Amino acid sequence: MSASRYTYLGPEGTFTEAALRTLPEAATRELVPMVSVPAVLDAVRNGEAGGALVPIENSVEGGVTATLDELATGAPLMIYREVLLPIAFALLVRPGTKLTDVKTVTGHPVAQPQVRKWLRAQLPDALWESSASNADGARLVQEGRFDGAFAGEFAASTYGLEPLVTEIHDAKNAATRFVLVGRPARPAAPTGADKTSAVFWLGDDHPGALLELLQEYAVRGVNLVRIESRPTGEGIGRYCFSVDCEGHITDRRVSEALMGLKRICPQVRFLGSYPRADEVRPQVRPGTTDDEFTDAADWLGRALDGRG
Repeated sequence: MSASRYTYLGPEGTFTEAALRTLPEAATRELVPMVSVPAVLDAVRNGEAGGALVPIENSVEGGVTATLDELATGAPLMIYREVLLPIAFALLVRPGTKLTDVKTVTGHPVAQPQVRKWLRAQLPDALWESSASNADGARLVQEGRFDGAFAGEFAASTYGLEPLVTEIHDAKNAATRFVLVGRPARPAAPTGADKTSAVFWLGDDHPGALLELLQEYAVRGVNLVRIESRPTGEGIGRYCFSVDCEGHITDRRVSEALMGLKRICPQVRFLGSYPRADEVRPQVRPGTTDDEFTDAADWLGRALDGRG
């Protein structure tokens, strides 16, 4: 395995690259762009890279389905860190282009919902066509295939373009969440401000089936911060659920919730426990601290031993 190499969703100039370069270890790694999320993650699976950074969630558009599906299938991978990157787009054009010259635009599909209102107001007649990434859209503009691309302003110099308009976003404080993924190993020690990610599958479809699974978290006081359903490909109505919760797998409330899911689900995939990028610590409800789980176990032991 090439531990000194990190892959990311390319080409050069993507928001994913910008997010990766915020990590201190990125300065000592060879950063290799790949053409798709599956290619990025497969490089880790087959040992070509020691880690990979991919987008997983956007505050406007929601989950990045390619990443969610790749983490749920294939050889197991684990999340070791997350990065939150504020997102604002620039309209990148070839030098000399005016706004009235822009008739065709491109960008990653996730970008479109984040600039839709701006497009309607400023370029109502412009035709949109999606590209593999925002930076790839910039490359297509450089080649003359589109008039403008929505990408990070920092990508302009890479592709010989100019930012015609900057700070474009329909929603203030828009952000994208990225995750650093590697091959499975022991999770890092808890920090007190952690997330745990998992995917679980329903055993059978019946009234309250999802509620039963969520109660494994709820009765132990574990707060969910994200839950999304994804089709399994086995037929209409067959889904798995991708979940992030507060806490670390070494926290008793979290580990017992995962064990509860394992008892009743045909498949559970642990995706990792890792520090939260926002460093928010959970509010642990009374009765769900590790000490209280230990006290309850001690009480049960005394009862079984006839010690009252």
